[in-house]
Amino acid sequence: MTERMLAVRQDSLGGPEVLRLAEVDRPSPGPTEVLVRVRAAGVNPVDWKVRRRGGVFGDPPFTVGWDVSGEVVELGAGVTRFAVGDEVFGMPRFPHAASAYAQYVTSPSRQLARKPPGLDHVHAAALPLAGLTAWQALIDTARVAAGQRVLVHAAAGGVGHLAVQLAKSRGAHVFGTARADKHDLLRELGVDEPIDYTAVDFEQVATDVDAVLDTVGGEYEDRSLRTLRPGGILVGILNAGSAAETARKAQALGVRGTGMLVEPDHATLEQIAALVEAGRLRPLVVATFPLAEAAKAHELGETGHTIGKIVLTVD
Repeated sequence: MTERMLAVRQDSLGGPEVLRLAEVDRPSPGPTEVLVRVRAAGVNPVDWKVRRRGGVFGDPPFTVGWDVSGEVVELGAGVTRFAVGDEVFGMPRFPHAASAYAQYVTSPSRQLARKPPGLDHVHAAALPLAGLTAWQALIDTARVAAGQRVLVHAAAGGVGHLAVQLAKSRGAHVFGTARADKHDLLRELGVDEPIDYTAVDFEQVATDVDAVLDTVGGEYEDRSLRTLRPGGILVGILNAGSAAETARKAQALGVRGTGMLVEPDHATLEQIAALVEAGRLRPLVVATFPLAEAAKAHELGETGHTIGKIVLTVD
């Protein structure tokens, strides 16, 4: 196995044009880690936010990306969960650097799960960050149950389209916001009442709601809080740093509110994989790009109007 590999690097913060393909040293797994030969890497909004601002990454150069699907090619000391050749998927190290836009990535073994056998690497790479976000928001935090009313914003988007399916798997009645041209898709995914947010005020349609997944933020938070029944909960995925303020506003209305930041979790990934294998959850991939065209993938993603996920393929 070569000691070098290709990875997408950036030497400065900025637009998609700062992304470039470069030859770099291949990482080696430390104790309890595995080395994964990446076959596909998912693209998420957090990727271009880090590309523009750096955040916890600090100053460039660095490589963005977390979602991966591939096969284990080397084991670090102490690893017992996997063997060389196992196909795995996951979201290693989030929110710290995983450098997933690359031919190889290292990961703590317990932050990966076995890839669903019936799912190809492209669709498996679309699942981890968005799927874990939806699960941890609706199931772990909101504890959505059968018969409850759930409102999912941007229901055709990366997190939203998986959140809809997870809520339906729990027996919920689902409202989903999206433009009218996406409503047929929303119904296929399980949305009971699609809402065209450009034509009507969603809070006039979604009422007496038990749980809101707010993937939009801004004014949507205040408006969404007003859709909740007494004791209902809003979970925002863009406002983890302002969760206390969300909770304060919610309490004044007799409801609950919080922000969350997704965490790696192999046990939940295994449950997500089981739903996929059972035919109850399917990730949608709107476009794929080769690793060398990561900039084009970011350009498409930043339009804000894509359905499902964008994925990089890695030769």
